[in-house]
Amino acid sequence: MLFAMTVMAAAQKDGRSSAAEKPTPDIVDGKYGEHQRNTFDLWRPKAKKATPLVVFIHGGGFVNGDKDKLSASLLDQFLKNGYAVMSINYRLFPEVKLPELYMDAARAIQFARLNAKDWNIDKARVALTGSSAGALTALWIGFHDDLADPKNSDAVLRESTRVMAIAVFSAQTTLDPDVLQNEVGSAVFKHSFANGKIFGLKAASPELKAKMLESSPTTYLSAGDPPVWAMYTVEDRPMTEETSVSDAIHHPNFGKALKKRMDALKIECKLRHKNDGENVNSDLLAFFNRYLKK
Repeated sequence: MLFAMTVMAAAQKDGRSSAAEKPTPDIVDGKYGEHQRNTFDLWRPKAKKATPLVVFIHGGGFVNGDKDKLSASLLDQFLKNGYAVMSINYRLFPEVKLPELYMDAARAIQFARLNAKDWNIDKARVALTGSSAGALTALWIGFHDDLADPKNSDAVLRESTRVMAIAVFSAQTTLDPDVLQNEVGSAVFKHSFANGKIFGLKAASPELKAKMLESSPTTYLSAGDPPVWAMYTVEDRPMTEETSVSDAIHHPNFGKALKKRMDALKIECKLRHKNDGENVNSDLLAFFNRYLKK
């Protein structure tokens, strides 16, 4: 519950709360899988040619949250600039554990590609966005090798999961225990994920580190992966023993650790902070435009 509350707080700081002024989706509560939470809303811009698609993955610590958390102002900007937007729900803990929790979002991307012609979207131009746990999910999928299974009897799973760009808010960019300790800050281990529960393991068990590495986006980062735009709202100052769990798990050090690795691979990683003076939505949109509207 503490994780859920801290993620919700971070999402509110990022301005990614639900809003009544959002237009009615073209598809409401569509189904991309069999589970009751395998649902999505889809908005499409008016366009004759196939448009890029942005998939939004909500936060909530993998224990709660909803697709309605998509920011109305960001949605408006995407639609005005010719992007279709898909906001998804997914299965939650404890029914599903890490890293399996990522797979519903992967399937939603594949489902969109399978329906690309009917939805008038360009399946080659797909981007991801999300906050906190949704951001972690977006990065894991974005860096992971393609999950497509060309011989699968399920047509959805034959589609690609690769994307062209990722924009994240308050993202945990790594779950590698060594990187967390040495580059992010030991205060993150106050968080409940460190006890292994969300992985279905006991704290300090021999299998826990391996599972954390398997669930870490940076484990899969390699040349050719998509560029990342990352916004943080927690104050950019060193962690101490007094740093709150909420600030620790959404700290800008996560972004710095990611940028260090992406810079070495010559992949763009633009770090943003609420105090840097730049507009959030217009800057995110400009970032996506550079990669999806070439």
